[in-house]
Amino acid sequence: MSDPINANPTIVDVSSLPTRLSQQSGQQVGFKYSDKQHELVDKITSLSLLSLKNKASNGVVSSVVPELVSDVDMESSTDEELLEYDDDDEVEDDDNENIDEQEIFDLISSISDPEHPLTLAQLAVVNLPDISINNASSKQEISEILIKITPTITHCSLATLIGLGIRVRLERCLPSRYRIKILIKEGTHQSENQVNKQLNDKERVAAACENDQLLGVISQMLSSCK
Repeated sequence: MSDPINANPTIVDVSSLPTRLSQQSGQQVGFKYSDKQHELVDKITSLSLLSLKNKASNGVVSSVVPELVSDVDMESSTDEELLEYDDDDEVEDDDNENIDEQEIFDLISSISDPEHPLTLAQLAVVNLPDISINNASSKQEISEILIKITPTITHCSLATLIGLGIRVRLERCLPSRYRIKILIKEGTHQSENQVNKQLNDKERVAAACENDQLLGVISQMLSSCK
């Protein structure tokens, strides 16, 4: 804590940070519809009274009323059927779904730096290319997430605290089948080996998480997470 902080860190513009692009029309960023929800969305959008895809012979766009569905047909697929799903099944699907690097970046990018009123992504402490995931072939096996952090200065005394904050964030959000490994990026800290040992030593991490004062600081760092 007594070491001088980096008074003029390089700040990355928020608009230039990597985000997950929408891959399907009408799909929100990072949001996935279930099959039943897709079916409901399709039925709702099919009720539109205008279809721009249908043109008259003279080239003028014509409005086409979709074919109406009788009450008898609707009985086979009621709103309750479309909206009904098992909460336990959904949670199980989320736990079994493979996680990619962008999702990990989204989880840790908004963590606040303990020295500056900025996030770890804005300070380039965490970067998408420095995150790698080794997904196991089976859901019953352990998958590994490797994150390399880049301190703002080579003698940063809070590198261990930042790494611990990242670990706490991920352990709270990810299924237990993921093993998290956090390292200082090569050549970015003068005590690289020492910090790496502290960040990946289970006993040291457990002892740190029992420190109320330290947990208070970490909670403050995580308060900015989305």
